[in-house]
Amino acid sequence: QVQLVESGGGLVQAGGSLRLSCAASRNIFSFNSMTWHRQAPGKQRELVARITTDGTTNYADSVKGRFTISRDNAKNTVYLQMDSLKPEDTAVYYCAAWVASHSLYYWGQGTQVTVSS
Repeated sequence: QVQLVESGGGLVQAGGSLRLSCAASRNIFSFNSMTWHRQAPGKQRELVARITTDGTTNYADSVKGRFTISRDNAKNTVYLQMDSLKPEDTAVYYCAAWVASHSLYYWGQGTQVTVSS
C-alpha cells in the first residue's frame, strides 16, 4: 500500500508564498508521475502541476509562472512552491502518484491552503 503525506498548508495573505510537501512511502520513481491537484468548495478537483520520471513538468494555465513543482529523490518527496498566491488559489491541495499500468492514482489526505485578500 502506498502512503502519501502532505504538509505545508496554511493561511497566507494574497501575494504571499507557501511550500507544500508530499512524502511518499516508497521510491517516487516507481510511479509514472507525481502530481498536485486542488479542489475548491463547490468545484471539481483540478490538476495543478505534474512532474514525470524524466523531470518533465506541466502546469495548469492558472498557476503557470507562480507555482513550481520539484522533487527530492533521496527523500522520496515532491514539493509545490506556490508564490504570488491569490484568493482564488484557496483550496484543499492533494498530492497524487500515477501508475499508468493500472490507470491508478494514489492520493494523499490533502492539505488546506487559504489565501486571504
